[in-house]
Amino acid sequence: MSAVPVEQPHEGVWRAPGAVPEASPMVSHVLERMHASLAEVSEVALGGLSDADVVRLVDELTGVTSRLTRELFRAVAEADRRRLGDATGARHIHQWWAGRSRHTHADAARLSRLARALEDDLHAPTGRALAAGELLVEQASVIVHAVDAIPATVRTAEGATRIIDPEVRAQARDHLLAAAAEHDAKALRRLGKRILDVVAPELAESQEASTLAQEESRADATAAFELHDDGNGRCHGRFTLPSHIGAMLKRHLLALANPARHSEADLRDETGGWKPLRRRLGEAFIEYVERYPVDATPTTAGVNATVVVTMTLEQLLGEHATAMLDDGTRMSAGQARRLACEAGIIPVVLDGSSMPLDLGRRRRLFTKAQRIALGLRDGGCTARGCETTASGCHAHHDDPWSRGGLTDLLNGRLLCPRHHRLAHDSRYAMTVHSDNKVTFARRT
Repeated sequence: MSAVPVEQPHEGVWRAPGAVPEASPMVSHVLERMHASLAEVSEVALGGLSDADVVRLVDELTGVTSRLTRELFRAVAEADRRRLGDATGARHIHQWWAGRSRHTHADAARLSRLARALEDDLHAPTGRALAAGELLVEQASVIVHAVDAIPATVRTAEGATRIIDPEVRAQARDHLLAAAAEHDAKALRRLGKRILDVVAPELAESQEASTLAQEESRADATAAFELHDDGNGRCHGRFTLPSHIGAMLKRHLLALANPARHSEADLRDETGGWKPLRRRLGEAFIEYVERYPVDATPTTAGVNATVVVTMTLEQLLGEHATAMLDDGTRMSAGQARRLACEAGIIPVVLDGSSMPLDLGRRRRLFTKAQRIALGLRDGGCTARGCETTASGCHAHHDDPWSRGGLTDLLNGRLLCPRHHRLAHDSRYAMTVHSDNKVTFARRT
């Protein structure tokens, strides 16, 4: 083992304010060795390694990443202790660090909090496990958060207040550190939320009820939904919902995105590759909104919360035309005709003087009984070769409802979402055959 120069202390050595001390030979030597070691690793030709060696590299480098991060945390905590950010006017150490490292302020703040926490005596064992490469940063963060979340007191079922012994937190920490050998951060988080079941079962039920009540209250108070249109035909948004509502929404969308409901063509993108789940869930959300029953929406001033599409008679009948929603958004007339079959949309057709000709027939949607009858008759999507079952289909008007077609069985058929889009796409011609099956061909 090569000798490492020992840095001699310089306590009592006066420096002018703002003067930069000379580089420490010890730190310089350590950093040179670290970079040299990393350079050696980067020079390894991975293609010539055996599978076992690649596995060793992945395992060891994962541990080394944790060890390096722990040393980084020690340095950040020391920088915080010395208030090094004051030199640049930073209010907090994470602002100073973000400026030097190009971390976002949010990431730097999150990591700085963990760095400071690991310096606490309670969390020192977690820091040592991270330094030994036995723990991932995400796991360390979960353990620290779970231990800190244990309250100082808890109210029992009898209404008495009991003080939680500090040793309980140490026991919780040690239990989670042991569990980290077999559980990832997500599983540890679940264990951490119920850690009192293990270390203080007599207090766990009361504490869990209190914690859940607080979480539910916070979730209700912070529920939010935002949407904005980018002006290029797309709408973007974000939302915050209670966890159980999010789980319900996800379950609904996963059911709509279930591959069993779709043909192989539906599951492939424009390049022929398989659509990722993210896109399939997006398409499922579109279907979720389009097929929401308008009769189930609340009324405002006596009218259902229904979207109104405005178009002229020429636009309604034309193949290359546009329509306008009541909020000013534009769409193709074909899209409007398709939505009129199922979605909560009322077409308002105007004559040459912009006077309404038709405010929509309220029975444009097929009833539940009619849908059942269509399912029994058609068995599923009526497009030839499509195997989508009836439950995954839309009810389509052969003679378009937007052109006066009636909502009856003779004028209806089942089409899967993809073929329903084609039925209203002016680029395609739909042919109805004697067996009630339909085919589509691109117009030339």
